[in-house]
Amino acid sequence: MSTTPVYPARAVVDLDAIRDNVRALRATAATAQVMAVVKADAYGHGLAPAARAALAGGATWLGAAQSAEALAVRAAVGPGPRVLTWLYAPGAPFADLVRYDVDVAVAGAWALDEVADGARAAGRPARVHLKVETGLGRNGLMPDDLPAVLDRAAALQAEGALAVVGVMSHFALADEPDDPSVKMQIHAFEDAIRAVEAAGMAIEVRHIANSAATLTNPAAHYDLVRPGIAVFGLSPVPQLGAPGDYGLRPAMTLEARLATVKRVPAGHGVSYGHFYTTSQDTVLGVIPLGYGDGIPRHASGGSLGPGGPVLVGGGVDDVAAPGTGRGTARVLRIAGRVCMDQVMIDLGPYASEQAGDVVTLFGASDGLARAGAPNAQDWALAAGTISYEIVTRLGARVPRVYVGTAGKETV
Repeated sequence: MSTTPVYPARAVVDLDAIRDNVRALRATAATAQVMAVVKADAYGHGLAPAARAALAGGATWLGAAQSAEALAVRAAVGPGPRVLTWLYAPGAPFADLVRYDVDVAVAGAWALDEVADGARAAGRPARVHLKVETGLGRNGLMPDDLPAVLDRAAALQAEGALAVVGVMSHFALADEPDDPSVKMQIHAFEDAIRAVEAAGMAIEVRHIANSAATLTNPAAHYDLVRPGIAVFGLSPVPQLGAPGDYGLRPAMTLEARLATVKRVPAGHGVSYGHFYTTSQDTVLGVIPLGYGDGIPRHASGGSLGPGGPVLVGGGVDDVAAPGTGRGTARVLRIAGRVCMDQVMIDLGPYASEQAGDVVTLFGASDGLARAGAPNAQDWALAAGTISYEIVTRLGARVPRVYVGTAGKETV
């Protein structure tokens, strides 16, 4: 009896791609350190393996939004790399964060005293980054509140409860680098930096650049950049360039085995609501992935929309070179409604596929327009969303399989 695992679907994560993407980002932001943001289970790629691969690529910081994520990052990578967390509510485990050497961003006046209490309990000062509101309208200290916060921070710093080591913010339209708001936010950010420095805080790092700003706006690099989606090889500015244009390659390939292959007559309805009907005698294939696994229902096909793309009959390397027609692989679209556990494709009347054959929903490609094979951005276009959501929402029912060697020496 074979002991080889048989999977209905899996996400293959290339750790070497993550490493190489970080190297490319380091080269792009050569004057700054790189914080690899690994929040939300590293955008669905797996927090611990992705964090270690990013460090192998030269990241010196790791970022995670929530406290539990940040503590998991520290447990995964051990002492040494700086770790930052920035999103929490009152009652967060500040003592543990300080004890395990996690930097904490402060975006509200109330948080200063809670962080200080945690530092006293931990018996060591907290490292604090002041997160300032510069125009995103999300998490951050309002400019009018900054003077009082700085007064309180100075008192706590004098006590030895904390040290303000960073100032940070976040862009609203970094993916539109020519938008006037980008320069306005930079000006507001620099005003905040001057105010913090005037209060006598010895700032180690100033940071505002996400993936888009890292790739398109050198003026925003400062001391530290915080790429997220670009670490995983997807373009944060798909309207400006594909991953390869920025030296990136997607790290995740989502593949599945056909569960059912069957012949049906012309005029046969497919999936709930019959939003797709076969136009001829043909062969249907059932893919065992659905919205229960994170496949967007908005990527349904037929009269509902274009449908998510699927590569059938081979992998990315089997796609025909433009103009040759020699490749064995072909791209099909989801036929009809995405279900909880499955989606259907019309394989065509002359299909030779059988149950168990592997199909690829997205992978390491510059996309349909460039490479003839789908990537996560193509699924985003089909679903009316962004590539970030496509990879991050992939459910726990889909196992992650890791290839490559990056970061494994630190496991």
